[in-house]
Amino acid sequence: MSEEEAQAATGGAALPTRRFEGRTEFQQLVRDALATAAKEGWREIILADATFEDWPLYERAVAQSLQQWSATGRHMILLAKRYDDVVRRHARFVTWRRTWAHIIDARACPAADPLELPSVIWSPGWVLERRDIDRCNGFCGSEPERRVGMRQMLDEWLQKSTPSFPATTTGL
Repeated sequence: MSEEEAQAATGGAALPTRRFEGRTEFQQLVRDALATAAKEGWREIILADATFEDWPLYERAVAQSLQQWSATGRHMILLAKRYDDVVRRHARFVTWRRTWAHIIDARACPAADPLELPSVIWSPGWVLERRDIDRCNGFCGSEPERRVGMRQMLDEWLQKSTPSFPATTTGL
């Protein structure tokens, strides 16, 4: 993807290229990224985190952005160590996931070290990487090297993962 295509995929300068610090800033970048994904119609998104504990997935605005993003031809990959915290903390997200299960591939790496599993939003045009989970510090941007390198790392983790987080559970 060329730099021009990457800018078009993220709406130009809508999302920053910079270092971020702190939980509040991280959460705002997550909100902004998902709102931009909805507005610009990103075709593919990967959300990865060991637990998604710090992510604002429970918020109404995030659920609305995801609902607006959901459309024909869209695809999301979720990657986590496990999803118990997601189910407990993010009811709106779980409801959205149930509705749109056909466009979501949820994967887990239960044996992964939570500090090694990447905490990332990846798209073909922009990426956010939280490198220090405790301090919520990291980098975001649309540089081709950052996007390609992160996708390669995520692909390695996805190869080690298994399907998880079913949209529905069936009882006996």
